[in-house]
Amino acid sequence: MSGLDEQPEVLELWLQAAAEAARIGGRILQEWMGRFSVREKSRANLVTEADEASQAAIVSYLSGRFPDYGFLGEENLSQRRTPQDAFWIIDPLDGTTNYVHGFPYYAVSIALYWQEKLQVGVIFDPTRDEMFSASAGRGAFLNGQRLTTSGETEVGRAMAMASLPIAPDPENPAVQRFLRALPKMQAVQRTGSAALNLAYVAAGRIDAFWSTSLHAWDVAAGVILIQEAGGTVTGLAGEPVDIFRSSVLGASSHPLHRDLCRLLG
Repeated sequence: MSGLDEQPEVLELWLQAAAEAARIGGRILQEWMGRFSVREKSRANLVTEADEASQAAIVSYLSGRFPDYGFLGEENLSQRRTPQDAFWIIDPLDGTTNYVHGFPYYAVSIALYWQEKLQVGVIFDPTRDEMFSASAGRGAFLNGQRLTTSGETEVGRAMAMASLPIAPDPENPAVQRFLRALPKMQAVQRTGSAALNLAYVAAGRIDAFWSTSLHAWDVAAGVILIQEAGGTVTGLAGEPVDIFRSSVLGASSHPLHRDLCRLLG
């Protein structure tokens, strides 16, 4: 694979492929709605036939376009080669519990990781036909319109989303962190789709999102979206973001991010 300086069009090629793959996955989710069966991977951690059908179609499409690339995904998908090789990071259905209950807050998330860096990311909401997309150094977009974060700087005026572990004990640090933030912020919600939460930070619909219980496929596309929309995204303690670790904090501005690190740490 040639370097990006030699092939500037490759980012657009990757982005178009990711968006088309996400649309394919999203169509399958909508077709399966109401006729899938459900099983549990663990307590309240659901997987459906729709997840697996969506992932299979995404992998098939991207493999046809880029046969030498690897994959990392939620449904037992791990075809990584070396860290220097390109591989797609896929969540074919982020927000499975919402999907199972017919609550329209779920998405398909796809990112490309190459040379130890996120290169492109897309998050597609099939219920609203919203395609969030970003590529390294070229900005973030929603259905072709450029995105910027809200720019909110004050904790007391901020609306945030947070992810909690599945079936957490009340004394779990994530629960205590959530409760600590409630009286300090304008609103703190839990929605069930980390991918859409991150996309909404990038779009300026909410001001922050954090979690310590996610995987690379939950956050990869959302991380590059926030970065390219002008927000700040790190680990929860302010360390450089690492999509292969479970800690992430995305915020609309540096001041808000700094104060949330202090509040949540």
